[in-house]
Amino acid sequence: MDKKTDISIDQIFQEGTLIDNALKQAVQEALVRHKQSGHPIVVWRDGKIVWIQPEEISLSKA
Repeated sequence: MDKKTDISIDQIFQEGTLIDNALKQAVQEALVRHKQSGHPIVVWRDGKIVWIQPEEISLSKA
């Protein structure tokens, strides 16, 4: 959160949007770091572990 609010932690967990947004931002930042550093990532796809090479990592436009 950029500004101070009176929202409680209980309200944050009940609503969930702030948590969801923070997780999405963290994932994007990790993907960018992996892509920039040339390190692959591992994902779970169709019940299997799949390595994604840095040049194949898709980044969100948002």
